[in-house]
Amino acid sequence: MEVGAEGFAQCLPRLRRRILRAAFVALDVEFTGLHSTSLQNNEPSLFDSPAERYVKARQSVQRFTLVQLGLAIFSKENSNKYVVHSYNFFLFPSTLGIKDVEFTLSASSIQFLSHYGFDYNKFLKDGIPYMNEVQEKILRQHLLAGTWKVCSTSNADRDVLKKAIDEVTTWIAAAKEEDTMILQDLSGYHVIEVQLVLRQALENVWTEPLGDKKVMVKKVSPEHRQLLENSSYDHCQKKLILLSARGFTNLFQILVKVKKPLVGHNMLMDLMHLHDKFYRPLPESYEEFKRNIHNLFPVIIDTKTVTKSVQKKCLFPRVSSLVEAYAVLCSNLNPKGPPCPVIALASGCSRYVLLMSAHLLLCRSTDAAVEAEPSFSQYLAVLAEHVNKVNFIRGGVSSINFSGEDSPCRHPPALVVHVRGWPGLTEGQIYQEFKARCRFDVRRLSKNQFILLSNKYKQVRHVLRDYRHHPHLQVSVYRHWRHSPSVNCLLQISGIVALWSLLAFVLGGARSC
Repeated sequence: MEVGAEGFAQCLPRLRRRILRAAFVALDVEFTGLHSTSLQNNEPSLFDSPAERYVKARQSVQRFTLVQLGLAIFSKENSNKYVVHSYNFFLFPSTLGIKDVEFTLSASSIQFLSHYGFDYNKFLKDGIPYMNEVQEKILRQHLLAGTWKVCSTSNADRDVLKKAIDEVTTWIAAAKEEDTMILQDLSGYHVIEVQLVLRQALENVWTEPLGDKKVMVKKVSPEHRQLLENSSYDHCQKKLILLSARGFTNLFQILVKVKKPLVGHNMLMDLMHLHDKFYRPLPESYEEFKRNIHNLFPVIIDTKTVTKSVQKKCLFPRVSSLVEAYAVLCSNLNPKGPPCPVIALASGCSRYVLLMSAHLLLCRSTDAAVEAEPSFSQYLAVLAEHVNKVNFIRGGVSSINFSGEDSPCRHPPALVVHVRGWPGLTEGQIYQEFKARCRFDVRRLSKNQFILLSNKYKQVRHVLRDYRHHPHLQVSVYRHWRHSPSVNCLLQISGIVALWSLLAFVLGGARSC
């Protein structure tokens, strides 16, 4: 089910009820870009620690925005059956009463979304507004002070407002008190914007939304207007304006409040955008970010981390995408065990990797027979070692642990390249030299030395073999005690100190003789 700004308010109560009954929820987020190429040294690298990667990703998250969020709500209907309701929410930053939001578009991301049929008109014209706590505080202050404004900069938005004002001012000159007129074809945010603009400009009008893209305008006395403003039926009360401007953030706050297990796939960037766009601007501290996310969502399950475990424990073929993982899981890897849970696709959902993976792990976790209809708590128990561990793509750890310390991953040994007779060689040139054989991340170690990192043992072995007799590049396994500049510097200083000590001892002994 696709949901835009026009239908979101109507859907919200139903969404709340379904989330309250859910066993877990799954989400996936689409952005206007992933990694900013305009920032220097911003590409992910195997050399990155989690804190270093967070700094890089934070800069990208601040430049790009969300365009769509997919949410699947899984509810257990009976002992071995789950019903899933899926929603695609088109999102667009709030433009009411806050500083106009700027964001960047990445050509490759836009091309990717276009390839899969993303509707940019819905994103731009019917995107659900959202804001974080800082933006909401600013809007609240403007509403209380009466200094709010609409950051509508497009010609289309200005034309809508101008047309409405022209119609009302022409009509009101000849209208009598209690006369009414109807403004037509107001979509999304315009319903609120037009009412606020008219009320601020004309003290003798009253407005009410009628639904179906219409607003009723009534001519009233200033005294009657004051009475209406103080009534509980005013659709432009400050709290209702705030509720409308908050938009999708209302749903985010429901998810935070109910604390249901949150499932995603390769979800680090998803979590960073959730924090930045709906909660608070991303903090500078990586550890603070981890604490905040854990407080918001105490149980997080990344299906990428889970499928990695399934690959090791269940002779699961290596796959690179969620679609591939789903296809393998559908190939009946556990023919003797009880069947996987039945999924009733209430809203067109067709992938349920988490439940299939958890079921397979549960069947392989014990020699005893597994119940024919396992409970979701049993699935959570078998997934316990993966809970709150989010996959870390090409870096110094295999996953980020949101409820503890990050554990380093086991990479193949680093290689050191010693350059001879090839002056002025750069990291880029070294990368291009080895690119044809394998993918290495490169970092300069000293004037004539570079470190290479790969996550493939086979590639490391091939390079050591193929460059054994290279005339200019000597490749060997990196040894910290031998190749580290800091260790070498320390050894040199120690050698100098030892030499002076020996010399002093010899000279002192000679004098005494």
